[in-house]
Amino acid sequence: MLLSVISVALQRILQLVSLLFRSADSKELEIVVLRHELAILRRRVHRPTFRPADRWFLAAASQLLPRVKWSAFLVTPATLLRWHRWMVAERWTYARRPGGPMIAKERRALIVRVAQENPRCGYQRIVGELKGLGIVVSATTVKKILRDERLGPVGTRKGPSWREFLRAQAKSVIAVDFFSVDTVWLQRLYVLFFIEVGSRRVHLAGCTAHPDADWVTQQARQVAWTFAERGEPVRF
Repeated sequence: MLLSVISVALQRILQLVSLLFRSADSKELEIVVLRHELAILRRRVHRPTFRPADRWFLAAASQLLPRVKWSAFLVTPATLLRWHRWMVAERWTYARRPGGPMIAKERRALIVRVAQENPRCGYQRIVGELKGLGIVVSATTVKKILRDERLGPVGTRKGPSWREFLRAQAKSVIAVDFFSVDTVWLQRLYVLFFIEVGSRRVHLAGCTAHPDADWVTQQARQVAWTFAERGEPVRF
């Protein structure tokens, strides 16, 4: 696969270099001829076979051309985007997290703690919170553990719901997270953003290929400075 991709890339680079020494009239005539041959092939071949190297080259080329020029490809724009997602998935395949499974006692204590600190979280919500920590449990397991600990379902546990909390504190809550963007060369860029929960206003803090604690701290400090003059202080 890798050698095939390198071979295709080298061939296309050599072709681009050779075009630099040709006249404009010669290039335009060749484009007309190639377009006519492409039209002939499209009439005869309905579903051509693409090798992985072909998909890589066409997907990469589509990211360098404006969308209005994509009609020159043999496949639809949706297929080109699907191929690019496939390239990203092949590039970013993460290994499993290190460490063994959590023992039953620690997992049980964590489920009870989440339920006590979030009295309005249902079984599915608790399952989702634990999944974010890398712990996979079923809603049935959560229900059984809470029943054994005499913690009933939502409605029987005291405390405000998460929605009620957000409604009361929305103007003073700032959420923060990352989203990623994959370039045509399969480089992953991480964008740090903050969002005001009350107004849904988004603040883009920065973008980097290698986020670390120092970088995130500095970006958060700069964003916090912009909140210093707010009429209502940020509490959460």
